[in-house]
Amino acid sequence: MSKRDYYEVLGVEKSASAEEVKKAYRKLAFKFHPDRNKNDADAEQNFKEAAEAYEVLSDPQRRQRYDQFGHAAEGYSGAGAGGGGFGGFTDPQDLFSNLFGDMFGDMFGGGRRRGGGRRGPAQGDSLRLRLRLSLADAARGVTKTIDINRREVCNSCKGSRCKPGSQPVTCTTCGGVGEVAQSQGFFSIRSVCPTCRGEGRMIQDPCGACRGSGLEVKKAEIKVDVPPGVDTGHRLRVQGEGDAAVGGGPRGDLYVDIEIEEDDRFERHEDDLHAPLHLDFPEVALGTKTEVETLSGKVELKIPAGTQSGQVFRLGGHGMPRVRGGGKGDLYVTVQVETPKKLSGEQKELLEKFAATLGKKSNHKKKGGFFSKS
Repeated sequence: MSKRDYYEVLGVEKSASAEEVKKAYRKLAFKFHPDRNKNDADAEQNFKEAAEAYEVLSDPQRRQRYDQFGHAAEGYSGAGAGGGGFGGFTDPQDLFSNLFGDMFGDMFGGGRRRGGGRRGPAQGDSLRLRLRLSLADAARGVTKTIDINRREVCNSCKGSRCKPGSQPVTCTTCGGVGEVAQSQGFFSIRSVCPTCRGEGRMIQDPCGACRGSGLEVKKAEIKVDVPPGVDTGHRLRVQGEGDAAVGGGPRGDLYVDIEIEEDDRFERHEDDLHAPLHLDFPEVALGTKTEVETLSGKVELKIPAGTQSGQVFRLGGHGMPRVRGGGKGDLYVTVQVETPKKLSGEQKELLEKFAATLGKKSNHKKKGGFFSKS
């Protein structure tokens, strides 16, 4: 079964503001929350569907990609995929709790907080860099090896953040739970402990090597698979190649912003290419066959007699590959008739005779005229 449109799932228009998107998700999340719909598979599915839609539409960059490519953008989730898309989704329960707190766990005793309420290890930070490519590399796809500086687990404390030989202590604010409760009328709202930031532990004697961060900067060599057809503004996501995380959490991701260099031969318009075709007057007047350069080599093009300057010829399938699949764009060549700057005496005489056959009177004079020698 195909996925429903995310805007349809949330019941909002494509022009909906961020606040309208959040409000629509909140309404659906409360309606279909599993704690209110015990053993209801349909409600659980609707809850997950709403969470997935909100996670994409609440992120400006992911929303822009979705508006451009639809669900096809979900395929751009890592090295070797095409174009920098969504990747995996957050657990719907975690997404709900992060936005609204663990309200249903407090109201109905659902108790969905993992590990006694303590937050699990956070994901490492994501990194972002720019990658410049030639038009030829963008057309065929390429694997680039790049050097980046990223944070790795500290060799001295092994990520514990403590000075070797010491240990973290239990947070006195939350008692190691990682959360604190606040009563607001009928509801009891739980939030992340402000002292330990949800970890339940505190570092009293930090590691000197990493200054208690648990991480240190190191150089890494990363391979990025660029799919054919990318353009300036496309973003690739290389999953798990960002900063390391403290406490065994997953690495962040690496986002690669593509920038295509200008090409001397072609001008790009989305998936189509445009190029000039320089021809002499006799070639366009009499017709000819000429070779046209494309990204994949030269091809023969027949120029019919009487072709005018500015006339455009389309070479189907000789443009850029389409990122979403479905073949390639086209190559459009525009005829530009070149006028010689210098003529020999014989060439001038022949042109005078040709002009006479057209009934044209020439301003040429034997001395000092248009065709006179300089």
